[in-house]
Amino acid sequence: MRLKKPNKFILKFSKKINFGNLKNLFFIVSLLYFLIYFFNNFGQLSFAINFEKGGKNILLSFLFCLLSIYLNAFAWKNIVIWFGKINIKNNLVSFYVLTNILKYVPGGIWHFVERFNFIKDLSNPQLAFYSTLIEPYFMLSASLLLASIGIIFSPFYVFLILPLIFLNKKLIYIVLKILENLKGKATQVLNLKNSEYKLKQRINLSSFFPIKSFLFEITFVLSKFFGFFICFNTFNSNQNVDILFLFVIFCLSWSIGLIVPTAPGGVGIFESCFLFFITRNIPQSEVFVSLVYFRLISTSADLFLGFPFLFKKIFK
Repeated sequence: MRLKKPNKFILKFSKKINFGNLKNLFFIVSLLYFLIYFFNNFGQLSFAINFEKGGKNILLSFLFCLLSIYLNAFAWKNIVIWFGKINIKNNLVSFYVLTNILKYVPGGIWHFVERFNFIKDLSNPQLAFYSTLIEPYFMLSASLLLASIGIIFSPFYVFLILPLIFLNKKLIYIVLKILENLKGKATQVLNLKNSEYKLKQRINLSSFFPIKSFLFEITFVLSKFFGFFICFNTFNSNQNVDILFLFVIFCLSWSIGLIVPTAPGGVGIFESCFLFFITRNIPQSEVFVSLVYFRLISTSADLFLGFPFLFKKIFK
C-alpha cells in the first residue's frame, strides 16, 4: 500500500521556519538560565556525597542508564524491521550502542551518519535514511505519551498524545517529510539530494502501528527516569515528594531537550527546563545537584559503552 502525500501547507510552513536559529536561541537561553541559577545559589549547593551510603545508589542509577541505551537500541532495531528489513542480525543492537557516543562529537549528526551507512549496506538507502531519521520521533512520542499522565493535574496534557497519532502507516509520511526538511544538514554531509529520498515501494511498512518498537521506547524512558529518581533520592532530604509529578516533569523536560538537540543529549536544556517546571515545594538546590549528578552518570554510561568504537574510529 502506497503512502499518501502529506499536506503541502505543512511542508511549506516547515521549510519557511528557520529551525536552526530557533534551536540555537533556545539553547542559549536555557544555558543562561542554568548558569544564573547556579551562581545565585552557589552557597546553598553541596556536591559532596557519602559513597558508603550513596555509592550503591549511584551504581544502580548508572546501571539503569546502561539499560536504557540497550532498550533504545532494541527499539531502533524494530523500527528498521517495521520499515521493511525483516532479516536483520542482532549486531544491529550492538552497533547502535557503540555509535551512541558519537552524539557528543561536534556536529551532532555523526551517530546518524554511521547508522545510515550501516543500514544502507544491509538494505537500501531509502530504508536506511528514514528508519534512522524517525527514531528520535519515536522517543519523543513515547516520552510525551508518558507525560500525558499529567492530565490529572491539567487538561492541557491531553495534547501531548498528538505525536503518537502520526505513528501509523497512513500518516507517517507527513512526519518523515518534515523531519527530512529539518535534517537538511545530514543530507549535505551524506552528499545526497533530498529528492533521492522519497518514500517508494522499497519501503514496505510491515504493520499499521509499530507496537514493538514503541513499547521499547516506553521502557527506555522509564529506565531513564528510574536512573534519575534513584539519583534524586540520594540527595533529597524531603521524603514527601509527589513521584507522579516528578515523573511528568522529567518526561516533559527530556522531550524538550530532545526537540532542541543543539547540545549533545540535551545538555543544559533538560536541566534548565526541569528547574523551571519544578515547584518550590521541593528544595531546588537538591534538585540542581541531582540533575548534575544524573547528567554525569548518564553521560558516563554512553562513554563507557561507546568508547571502544570511538577509540577505533580515531586511530583508524
